[in-house]
Amino acid sequence: MEQPRVVSAQEWQQARDELLKAEKEATRALDAIAARRRRLPMVKFRTDYAFATPFGPKNLIDLFEGRPQLAAYQFMDNGPDAYCPGCTHFTRNVADLGALAASGISWVTVSDMPLEQIEAYRALMGWTLPFVSSRGTSFAADCGAGGGFMLSMFLRDGEDVYRTYSTTSRGVDRLLFANNIQDLSVYGRQEDWEDSPPGWPQHPTYG
Repeated sequence: MEQPRVVSAQEWQQARDELLKAEKEATRALDAIAARRRRLPMVKFRTDYAFATPFGPKNLIDLFEGRPQLAAYQFMDNGPDAYCPGCTHFTRNVADLGALAASGISWVTVSDMPLEQIEAYRALMGWTLPFVSSRGTSFAADCGAGGGFMLSMFLRDGEDVYRTYSTTSRGVDRLLFANNIQDLSVYGRQEDWEDSPPGWPQHPTYG
């Protein structure tokens, strides 16, 4: 396995300082994007979806659990006994929902899989975070997820619900704790789409 070249501490610090300049520029750019995100308009959303849950049917307002905001992740439905590896990886990284709740944001993972399939997989994986089934509803299509995955943010005002943000693909990917730590490591995620030096270990993303 190839490794980075070895240099003196002074040379390493100089290279690190140069990279830090680019990192700070990226941080400022992300801060500016976040400021624009907070200024996005919103769109009114239906609330009458009938989500299947272990506690009986619930509508979209119920999923807020009394909080003003809701984060909803659409977990792909790949058919019976088939589970999206990317959605599984993402769900493994969801943590500290208590901190979200303290800031007024509820979390739910939604899937078009039947509730029985969801519950079986949730038990197998040892997950305790809330899952509901949107099977038989147009929720995924209305969000724009179609048959894919997506994270949507909603705001509640009384009996009205509005969609304030959504993201998919790399927009979801960047939220994962494991991915962010790997991005700081010398070999990165070791996936074949990354721009790495020759000889660096790489494999297909879901290989």
